[in-house]
Amino acid sequence: MNVIEIQDLCKTYFRAGTPIRALDQVSFGIKQGELVAIVGRSGSGKSTLLNMVGGLDTATSGHILCHGKDVVALSHHELADYRKKTVGIIFQSFHLIPSRSALENVSLALAFANVPKRQRKERAIEVLEQVGLSHRLDHQPRELSGGEAQRVAIARALANNPEILLADEPTGNLDSQTAEEIGALLKELNHKGATILMVTHDAELAGQIAHKTISFSDGKIQQIKIKE
Repeated sequence: MNVIEIQDLCKTYFRAGTPIRALDQVSFGIKQGELVAIVGRSGSGKSTLLNMVGGLDTATSGHILCHGKDVVALSHHELADYRKKTVGIIFQSFHLIPSRSALENVSLALAFANVPKRQRKERAIEVLEQVGLSHRLDHQPRELSGGEAQRVAIARALANNPEILLADEPTGNLDSQTAEEIGALLKELNHKGATILMVTHDAELAGQIAHKTISFSDGKIQQIKIKE
C-alpha cells in the first residue's frame, strides 16, 4: 500500500515571461517502509518535487495523495499541521540555530509542535541518542563536525515521529567518508521502519541504500529502478 501517491504532478515557473516546466507529469508511489531515492543533475526538478511533498511549495497541477488526502488541496493551516505531524524534513545545509545547542535545536522543533515542555528534553535526548550524539547534547553547531551537524538535523526531523522522512541532498555538504556514514544511518532508520524519500545527485549512494531509484531529467522521470 502506498503512503504517498503522486499523480500527474506539474510545476511551471515563469522567468522573464517565459514558462519553465520544473516538473512535467510526474507520477509514482511510495510504499510504507520504503526508501526511495530521486537522482538527477541540478535543475532536474528533484528538489522541487521534494518541497511539494513536504508542503513547502505548491503544484501547478496534479495531486500528492497521503493516505488518500490531497496535500495540494490543503489549506495553509492544514499544511502547517501536515508538516508538524506527517513529514520530517532533512536539509542539505542543516538549518541549525548557531547559538543553540544540539539539544536545544531539537527541542525547538518539539516546541513548535506544541509538545509539553516537560516532555521536550526527554524526547530530544532520545532522538539524539538514536543518531549517535548522546555525547554532543550541549555542543553548538560551530563545535560539531559536518557529519555531526547533519545528525542533529536528522534527529530534529525525527523528533515528532513523522510518518515520512524527506531528505534533500543529506550528504551534499559532506566528505565521502562522512557521506557514507550518513547514508548508513538513513538505511538503519529505514530498517527500523522509517519511510524515506531522499533527493540526491549521488547515484552510487542511491544504489546502495534505496529500494527504488527514480532518475529525473528536465522535470520528467527517465527511469525507475527497483532493487531486487
